[in-house]
Amino acid sequence: MAEKKILMIVGDFAEDYEVMVPFQFLCGIGHKVDAVCPGKTKGQKIATAIHDFETEQTYSEKRGHSFVLNADFEKVDVSEYDALVLPGGRAPEYLRLYPKVIEIVRHFFEQKKPVAAICHGIQLLTAAKVLSGYRLTAYPAVGPEVNLSGAEYVSVDFEDALLDKNLVTAPGWPAHPKWLSLFLSLLGTKVYP
Repeated sequence: MAEKKILMIVGDFAEDYEVMVPFQFLCGIGHKVDAVCPGKTKGQKIATAIHDFETEQTYSEKRGHSFVLNADFEKVDVSEYDALVLPGGRAPEYLRLYPKVIEIVRHFFEQKKPVAAICHGIQLLTAAKVLSGYRLTAYPAVGPEVNLSGAEYVSVDFEDALLDKNLVTAPGWPAHPKWLSLFLSLLGTKVYP
């Protein structure tokens, strides 16, 4: 398997599972993943949040783990990366306010490189205005933004994911098996038992 270099953009109160699981999984099968956050450097931490579905009409939020960044946001050279991962949680709400984040997202679409976005991570795609003509899914509350962006929001089960062109999306962490499997297919990665 050829190692791929993958960029992951994270921020405080990103969803814990949506940061930890793809980071550890992709590294564990031999890819290099650089996790970066605007305003922070290698060795610094972000606070994650655990989102769950209990009895309320929306998800609950609890403090998750501290996640250590392994690369510097300001030193990112997008031309060095093969793919992009965008976790969800509350982080995308403020990350989309950073012009460099938007520039990075646009690069991956202009170059048609693989992108995996999950849950509220899709908010970075709508803010970057790169979704026109795509069919995708997201956390249901992000659906109206997807439709306003010129894309088609598709409601799927929480364990499901969608692939369209260079983009794989899912509504939340319960979809990790399918979402990551589709992302591996975009990367050309084959995993053997």
